[in-house]
Amino acid sequence: MSKPTLPQGTRDFGPDTVRKRLYITDSIKQVFELYGFEPLETPAMENLETLMGKYGEEGDKLIFKILNNGLNDPKNTDKAKTAFENVLAGKNDKNLTERALKYDLTIPFARYIAMNHGQLTFPYKRYQVQPVWRADRPQKGRYREFYQCDADVVGSTSLINEVELIGIYDRVFALLNIPVEIKINNRKILAALAESCGGLEKMTDITVAIDKLDKIGIEKVKEELQQRGLNYLQVDIIAQYLQIEGTNIQKLDHITSLFANSETGTQGIKDLKYILDYPYSLSGKNELQVDLTLARGLNYYTGAIFEVKAKNIKMGSIGGGGRYDDLTGLFGVPGIPGVGISFGVDRIYDVLEELQLFPDQVTGGTQVLFFNLGIAESKKAFALMQQLRAKGVRCEIYHEQAKFDKQFKYADRKHITYAVMIGSRELENETCNIKNLVTGEQLTFSFNELQAYTF
Repeated sequence: MSKPTLPQGTRDFGPDTVRKRLYITDSIKQVFELYGFEPLETPAMENLETLMGKYGEEGDKLIFKILNNGLNDPKNTDKAKTAFENVLAGKNDKNLTERALKYDLTIPFARYIAMNHGQLTFPYKRYQVQPVWRADRPQKGRYREFYQCDADVVGSTSLINEVELIGIYDRVFALLNIPVEIKINNRKILAALAESCGGLEKMTDITVAIDKLDKIGIEKVKEELQQRGLNYLQVDIIAQYLQIEGTNIQKLDHITSLFANSETGTQGIKDLKYILDYPYSLSGKNELQVDLTLARGLNYYTGAIFEVKAKNIKMGSIGGGGRYDDLTGLFGVPGIPGVGISFGVDRIYDVLEELQLFPDQVTGGTQVLFFNLGIAESKKAFALMQQLRAKGVRCEIYHEQAKFDKQFKYADRKHITYAVMIGSRELENETCNIKNLVTGEQLTFSFNELQAYTF
């Protein structure tokens, strides 16, 4: 039998890792609740038509499709062959696949709103913490199965929602002790850039290329823009735009003159100024930065867009999002505006690990091990253990009677701090020995005093 393996881009999580991940998600959920958001969950799979065409050309290629049931049935052989031929030709075929694993949490959320808008109270504020799947090339900080934490507000056009979401980013990363840059731009400004390069129909080509700037550099971006049909003059306009520098105000002043004749661009600049004028920060620790190179190449964004990057570490974005004023219109329910953000839990984990920012207590499991030193002794130990558990002390009893050495080794392997030992003499005297396995200190207490001991 071959050695068992995992699919590329997936991982198992042991106890310490799960506790660290819960530390991250619980911190995020705590802030979501602080800002009035409610939890939601959607299925792992969606109908293929729900997902396709929503993420742009690049994103659609990364959707994991699920084969239909019964394809190995002889009755379906001809249909399956034809369907495979269609897929190889670049077409989707319902005879082969009708469902897919969800690519993100935003489109399933939009589908949920479209199906339930008559029963919801707007503005509706929801958060979700669930896994998503992408058929991407696995690398550091990029996995095929990973968790996202999203917060979205739908049913409101107020830019106060953007300010609130920036505040959530600020508060969460302050709680996690990760210094970050919160980057912001506006798709209306990018639309104005597209207008200056020949028309809005070029916007997708421009944003998809710009979105790769950090990965491939400006020269490669210029090459890709040329490959996408833009001429040298248009590419030069975009290159000059991407090299605008200075403070937030200086950048906005520069593009105010650049797009003075664009109503769309002027509105995007006005929106950014409104957001920057609000006191978003609860922590005072993180920087809000206008980043004109930020594109977020997803077709459904229509206004403000966000991205978060950790300082002092080489890592991709650990959060992102934006406004999508007609996302539910994709599902036949137009006119419901929305804005949302996402946290990349796996990348946040990698940042905390690399910067050694996880608190020591996060990995704590069992605090106290009761030794098993006989039938009568273990029964008494079990009763005392239950009393400690009722007080919230994490305890366990060794599963069988064994030599001291074996039980000490078990405690050591599990990083248990305290051992409680009750032998025949202690049982008779109604006492127990408590040993600190870190310091080696051992003290004797009565059964009653054990309940008051601080572990």
